[in-house]
Amino acid sequence: MPTITEQDLNKHIAARGFGPLYLLSGDEKLTLKRAARKLIEKSSGEGFPEFNRSIFTNDSDMEGVAAAVEALPFMAEHKCAAVSDFDPDSKSSEDLERLLSLMEDLPDTTTLVFWYPTLDIPAKRSPKWRKFLEAAGKAGYTVDFPRLNGADLRRLIKKEAERQGCELAPKSWEKLLSYAGSDLHTLRSETEKLCAYALGLGQKEITPAMVEELTPKSTETTVFIMVRALTSGRYEEAYNQLDLLFYRGEEPIAILGAMAASYIDMYRVKAALESGLTGSAPAEYASEYKGRGGFRLQNAERSSKKLTLSGLRRCLDLLLEADLSLKGSKMEPRLVLEGLISRLLLAVQG
Repeated sequence: MPTITEQDLNKHIAARGFGPLYLLSGDEKLTLKRAARKLIEKSSGEGFPEFNRSIFTNDSDMEGVAAAVEALPFMAEHKCAAVSDFDPDSKSSEDLERLLSLMEDLPDTTTLVFWYPTLDIPAKRSPKWRKFLEAAGKAGYTVDFPRLNGADLRRLIKKEAERQGCELAPKSWEKLLSYAGSDLHTLRSETEKLCAYALGLGQKEITPAMVEELTPKSTETTVFIMVRALTSGRYEEAYNQLDLLFYRGEEPIAILGAMAASYIDMYRVKAALESGLTGSAPAEYASEYKGRGGFRLQNAERSSKKLTLSGLRRCLDLLLEADLSLKGSKMEPRLVLEGLISRLLLAVQG
């Protein structure tokens, strides 16, 4: 059976036309959890959930899963057995073969659901994973929950704000997205906090000033502000942002990685522009610019206006040297990054 979308899954649920098996996985865990819980609830019928809804984890015994799948529903037409975060690599060959055999001949009265609220299916898969995923694809439907893009995120968060009695203006949304990142769970939490604050002041609108005051900036956002200060020659602000990152306990290697990402963005944009292309051209060949990629590239184009391609190339060399120092020398990580900032300032100035 095919891979289907979340919308297709919702149609199955609304029509109560359940398949024999569903496998739900992906990066957007919050949406995945909601969909899985709804599927499990609806496919197990309205009565006697203690008999018709069997919930398992990866630690559950496979014989227990098989018994639940094969048992007839109690005073109902349908039942559901669900297994969360199933990891084939953690199972013996005998247990896995027992499950695969079960998946080949699922009863019409049961829907078997595999869902992944915390575990990510590995990109590089072992033979056990490949066997399991192949069997799941043949037996039922696989549903992917990819990270939502800007338009979808805005629609959901705007709806969440309205549900709580607030309005989220476009400028406030842009600032919230840039500060909190694109994780749906984080955005919902921040929106809930902002709504409570606005309503407490007797206001409905979440203003940009509220977002600025209340929303903590992610590591990537703080590093972006630091890099923007560096490319503008504002050394004091750059060091202040580095102080903030260390105060928050951010890992030096994570700080350096975010810095490198910003400079790579600028290098790609500058190279595209000097080749007669647009600043968005890197999105055509680099997968990391999907979703919010346009936002990253626009920022990179603004930050790199006064820089040369050779200067950016020198910055990338300095970032590589700092990476080697962090991983291979005994120098204090903070000293490595402080020295990197001073050298990056000199690199862009000449």
